[in-house]
Amino acid sequence: MALDQSFEGREYPPDTVYEVGREKIREFAEAIGDLRPEYVDPEAARAAGYADVVAPPTFTMIVNLAVINRIVNDPELGLDYSRMVHGDQGFEYHRPIVAGDRLVVRTTIEKIMSRAGNDFINFRADVVTEAGEPRATTRAQLVVRDADAGAEVGA
Repeated sequence: MALDQSFEGREYPPDTVYEVGREKIREFAEAIGDLRPEYVDPEAARAAGYADVVAPPTFTMIVNLAVINRIVNDPELGLDYSRMVHGDQGFEYHRPIVAGDRLVVRTTIEKIMSRAGNDFINFRADVVTEAGEPRATTRAQLVVRDADAGAEVGA
């Protein structure tokens, strides 16, 4: 089943506030194997010019993931998760995320297209503070593989 093209341009307003905590930043830094002092030590972060510990750049994926999941699990969109693969990812940073930030995500489906039976869906997510201060803009592309392509391989 092809993706519903009418979703192109659809905007998803923030539905939750994500409060960034020191412990969550430390856990993320440990998970990616990057324990720079400014990620785990408030004094080191302040010495580097930050108000508190700073999050690694890809930390934005934590706040993005819930919104992307909300979209891809929308039955009206018609996305078959079992055939989905990650196509591309990009980040544009405006200001570092630090402990104490209260973040919201505004997401837009920028484009939906089909090529060779595969569907491509492009998202833009604007990560901002509750006050509207930009932190990052992320872009992602998901590919939903053609359901018939697997049948041809085994034939």
